[in-house]
Parts: sequence; C-alpha cells; structure tokens
Amino acid sequence: MEQRVSIAITDGIADVRLVRADKMNALDAAMFEALVAATDRLSSEKGLRVVVLSAEGRAFCAGLDMGRFAAMKEKGGNGVAGGEKRDLTIRSHGLANFPQQAVWGWRQLPVPVIAAVTGVAFGGGFQLALGADMRFLAPDARMSIMEIKWGLIPDMAGTPILASLVRDDILRELTYTGRIFSAQEALAYGLATRVCDDPRAAAFEMAREIAGKSPDAIRAAKRLLNKLSVDPGPALLAESVEQQKLLGSPNQTEAVRANIDKRAPRFVDVG
Repeated sequence: MEQRVSIAITDGIADVRLVRADKMNALDAAMFEALVAATDRLSSEKGLRVVVLSAEGRAFCAGLDMGRFAAMKEKGGNGVAGGEKRDLTIRSHGLANFPQQAVWGWRQLPVPVIAAVTGVAFGGGFQLALGADMRFLAPDARMSIMEIKWGLIPDMAGTPILASLVRDDILRELTYTGRIFSAQEALAYGLATRVCDDPRAAAFEMAREIAGKSPDAIRAAKRLLNKLSVDPGPALLAESVEQQKLLGSPNQTEAVRANIDKRAPRFVDVG
C-alpha cells in the first residue's frame, strides 16, 4: 500500500506528515487507515513529548477523496464497497467509530499535538486539524465545514470539539452554509491558535518549548484539560446516528450528483 503518513521522532518530538501531496492529502481509505495506525503507534511510544502534525504539498487536507463522491453519485451510500452495510453507530474504538478515530485519536494521545496548517483544510481535513490541541495557520490558509455541500454533516469527531471552541451561532452559520473562511477569521472564531508566516517552523518552536517541560506535568495537564470539554460520548454517537440517516438518502445523493455535474440541486422538501 502506498504510504499516506510518515512519522519521524527526534528528541521526543514526533514529526507526523500527510504524504499524499498529489491529491492534496485527501482522505481515501488508505489515509484513514494510516491516520488511525499513526495514533495507535504514538499512543504507546516511549519518551514521546509532543506531536507536530502537518502535510506535504499545497494543502493540509482537502477533505474526502473525490473518488468517494464519484462512487456516491453512481451507487449512493458512502462510496465504499459494502459501505451501505456499515453501521456507523458501532463503537469500534472506545467512544468512536473508525472514521471518527482518525481525528479523535489525536485528542486521545497522552501528549500535546500541534497542527501546522497550510493551504486548505476542508471537511474531514478541517476536522483532522481540530483533533490537535493547537492549530497554527499560514496567513493564506482556508477552512470550511464543507460537509453540507455534499448533503452530509461533520461526523469525524468534529462536533464535540467545535462545541468547546466556537460561539454557538458562529458554529451554526459555518455548519449550515459550508462557507470557506480565512485564517484571520479562524483566529477570531477561536479555531486557530496563531496565524504565522511559517506555521510548521512555529509549531516545532512551540514543540521544543513544551518538550523541555516536565513530561509528567504535561501529560497530567492534557488529561485534565480533556475532561473540561463537552462530554464526547453522546456527541460522537449522535454524529454517527445522524450521518447514517443521511448517507444514500435521496437528497444526499442529489447533492453529490449536482456538485459533480456542476448544476443546481433539485431537492425534495421534507418535514
């Protein structure tokens, strides 16, 4: 299988990079597998102090692979062979299902994770950035809760994290519209920690500072701060229940077909 994620560890700092630059690091099945495998490995890595999560190429992560949406157009469901039979409500990884674990796994790591975001972080790619403790954005970075474009909702653990970061009305606006917003807006909304010319260099500078602190205290601090967030269990399950209802439904399939065909969607009224 072609490599999707690289990991190099030096002086307790893990340099984790998405390495599918030719596809803007889009999320295909192999990328999901690689992200979950990365957090599995790092969770038991001795001497780990900090993780820096970044990506090669011109985008952090453009979201779900377009091939998946093309398959949705033809077959409905989630575009994965046998996907129509997959029960998203099954908790395969503690509180999370498998796609959620690709994001939630970073939140579960015992050490801080800093995401360095360049280019775009759309849809699932935006949620991946949310899995980090901090997000350093390039000035021209762009983000979007883009799932509504495809007739879907964010379902990769984004909602419980967003609820602790963003004002309720802003979160609703971004979710309902799928609007693309700038790094400066992300900073104002509470979705970016910093906007910096070289987010990867800034992330490593911060990582070195954190790595120089007591590892016991840092890990204890992360455990404590994680407990201050919204109770993730019900939120993660609710994501899965709502998404499962949408996948393959007439209006969701129409949203995908309209976007791929570059035409206005023709939705059926509900309620």
